Amino acid sequence: MSVAALFNPRSIALVGATDKSGWSISTLMNLRTYGFAGPVYLVNPRGGVVHGEQAHQSLADIPGTVDLAYVMVPTPAVLGVLREGAKLGIRSYVILTAGFGETGPEGARLEAEIVDFARENGLTVLGPNGNGYINAAAGTTPYGLPIPSPLLSGSVGVVLQSGALASSVLGFAQARNVGVSLLVSMGNESLMTVADVIDYLVDDPATKAIVLFLESIRDPAEFSRAARRALLAGKPLVALKIGRSRLASHTAQAHTGALVGDDNVIDAVFRKLGVIRVRSLEDLIITAGLLAEVGPLPGGRVGVVTPSGGASEIIADRAEDEGLELPPFAPETVERLREIVPAFATVQNPLDVTGYVLIDRTLLGRALGVVTADPGIDAVMLLSEPPRVAPPDPAPTLAVYASSARRIAEAPKPVVVVSNVLTDVTEFGRTVMKETGFPYVAGGIEHGVNAIGAAVRWSRSYRAALARDAAGEPGGTDGAAAVAAVAALVEDASGVWAEHRAAALLSSAGLPVVPSRLVYDEESAVAAAGEFGYPVVLKAAADGLGHKSDIGGVRLGLSGERDVREAYREVTAAVSSAVIGQVGALVQPQRRGGVELLVGVVRDPAWGLTLAVGLGGVWVEALRDTALRVLPVEPGEVRQALEELRGVTLLRGARGTEPADLDAVADVVARIAAFAESLGDRLESLEINPLLVNGSRVEALDALVTWAEPLR
Repeated sequence: MSVAALFNPRSIALVGATDKSGWSISTLMNLRTYGFAGPVYLVNPRGGVVHGEQAHQSLADIPGTVDLAYVMVPTPAVLGVLREGAKLGIRSYVILTAGFGETGPEGARLEAEIVDFARENGLTVLGPNGNGYINAAAGTTPYGLPIPSPLLSGSVGVVLQSGALASSVLGFAQARNVGVSLLVSMGNESLMTVADVIDYLVDDPATKAIVLFLESIRDPAEFSRAARRALLAGKPLVALKIGRSRLASHTAQAHTGALVGDDNVIDAVFRKLGVIRVRSLEDLIITAGLLAEVGPLPGGRVGVVTPSGGASEIIADRAEDEGLELPPFAPETVERLREIVPAFATVQNPLDVTGYVLIDRTLLGRALGVVTADPGIDAVMLLSEPPRVAPPDPAPTLAVYASSARRIAEAPKPVVVVSNVLTDVTEFGRTVMKETGFPYVAGGIEHGVNAIGAAVRWSRSYRAALARDAAGEPGGTDGAAAVAAVAALVEDASGVWAEHRAAALLSSAGLPVVPSRLVYDEESAVAAAGEFGYPVVLKAAADGLGHKSDIGGVRLGLSGERDVREAYREVTAAVSSAVIGQVGALVQPQRRGGVELLVGVVRDPAWGLTLAVGLGGVWVEALRDTALRVLPVEPGEVRQALEELRGVTLLRGARGTEPADLDAVADVVARIAAFAESLGDRLESLEINPLLVNGSRVEALDALVTWAEPLR
C-alpha cells in the first residue's frame, strides 16, 4: 500500500461522474479551482458530455495513464471498478460511495470483498464512505464537498473520521489563518487507517502538527506505534476524541472496574503517547496552529505582556487552571520596564502596559523585548491581534506590525501571540500578517491559554520521549523476574481469587503484604491471634468471595480470645450462604493510622492493562479520586499520578500527621503494576484495597484477583 502515491497523483479519473451529483460537480470544481496540474478524466458508462466535458465510458477507454481513481458509482458497482482498474495498473482509489460497513451486515460483506480484493492486488484504498482529501501543499483536491475559499496552504495536517465536519473544520482553520498541508476524510477506514495517514504526515516536510478528529480507534496497537513515531519526530498530535463505551472486561468484583471507563482510559493512553486531547473543534485547530508555529516550549514559566489590566486578570486565572506558572520578573527586568511603561503602570507579571499603547505604538513591542530577556521566563504570551479594517493609508500599520514581527522573530524566548476574543482574521489582517511576517495568533484568551498549557505538557512529553529513546529504555518497569516465581501458582487460575489466595500470590513476588494466617476453626483463630498479638482483624475466607465487608464478613479491633471466637462464628455464618465450598477465616494483626490507597490494575479490551491509583478503603467509589496510567509504568510516572490526586494533601501529612514517603509508595505501586503484567493475558484485574501508607511503610491489607476462564 502506497499512501504517498495516493496523496500525490499526476492524473485522476472521476469514475461515476454525472451532472446529477453534487459530489461529482464539487470534486471536479475543486480540482479545477485549486490548481491540480495533471489531467482529470471523467468516466460515465453512457459516455457523452458531463460537466461540459467529454466523458469516457470506462477506465479502459481513457487514453492516458491514471494514477488515482475517485469512485462515485453505486455501491454494488464499486468492486467492478476496482477490478477493471487493477487490470489497467491503477493502484490508488478514493471511494466516496456509501452503503458499506456503516449500513449493516450486507454492507459489511460488500466492504470485506473490497478489502480482500485490494489486499490481493496491492491496491491503496481510502474510504469507502469518505469525501476524499485535500492536499493543499500540492494543489491536489479530489474532495467531494465545496472547499471554502481561500484554501490556505500551511503546516497543519488534518485527519478526520467525520466527513460532515471536515468542511466546518477547514472553514474555521481558514478563519483563524491556519493553513493545512493535508486534510483527509477517512470514511470507513476499510484499508487505509488513521495510523497510515499519521505515518505519512510524520514523513511529510510540509507538516509540523497533526489534528485528529476520532470517533473510534480501530487498531490500538497501530495507533500507538504511529503516535510514538510522531512524538519522537517532534510532530504534535492534537486529538478530539468523541464517544464513550462501557468497559467490556468482566471486573464486577473489583472496585477498579467502576472507576476505569473507556473515556478515562483514552485520557491515560493519550497522556502516555504524548497526544494532546482537547474538548472542542476550536481548541483542536487553535492548539495545532500554535504548536505548528512555535514548536516545543522550553518550560511552563510564562511572562505575559498585555495592554489591558482586565485581560491580565483573566490570563492569571486561566494560567493557574492550566498549571502554568507566572513568576515574578527578575529585579533587572523590573527596572528596565519602569523606564519604558508609564508611571501609573504597575510592573508585575502579567504586565499591563496600559492603554498608553494608543499614544505610543512602540510601547508594547519594547516591553516585549525586555520581558523576553528575563532569565526566569521560558516563554512569553503577547496579547495582540492583526488589524481588522484597512485604514486609508495602510503603511503605518504595516510598519508597526513589521517591527513587532522582527522583535518576535529575534526574541531569545518563544513568543505566543493571543487575541482577546475569538474572531475571524479578516482579509486585511491576513494580508498584514503575510506581508510583515507577523506570526500566528491564537484566537481568544480562553483558547489561547488552553493551547499554551497543552503545548507545555506536550513539550515535556516530547523531551521525555527523546531521553528514553536516547537511553534505549523501554518506558516501563521490567516484570520478567516475577514470572518464574509465580508461573506454577497461576497456570490454571480462573475466576475470582479472594484475599487469602491473592495475598499469597502478591507475597510470593516479594510485595509487601500484611501477615495473615488462614484458619478453619476457632482454636486455630485464637492461636493465630496470640502469635500476632492483639488487637487483630478477622475476615471470612472462601474461594470466589469478593467484597467481604458488604455481607458482614469482617471484624476489626478484636482485643481478646473471646472476641476472636465470637467473630469467627459470626463471619463464617454470614458468608456461608454466599459461597460454595469450605469457609474459613483470615487472622491478621490490626494496623492503625496512615492513609489508605486503592491500587488496581484492570484489563481494558482495547488498550490492555491499566493502573488506577487513588484514595482507598470505604472512600473508593464515594470520592472517585483516582489517577490512571496505561502499563507499563515507571516509579516516576506513578509519583506524578499520586500528585494528581485531590487527596494528595493527606499523603503529604495533613493536620500534623506523618507525611508519606511518596517515592516509596510510587516504587511499590510500580512493582505491583509490573507484577500484574507478568501474570499473563488471562489476568482481568488485580486490586489492592487498601494499600496502607504510613510514613515509609507501605503494606497491602487486602487484595483481590480476577482471572478469565482458560481456553480449553
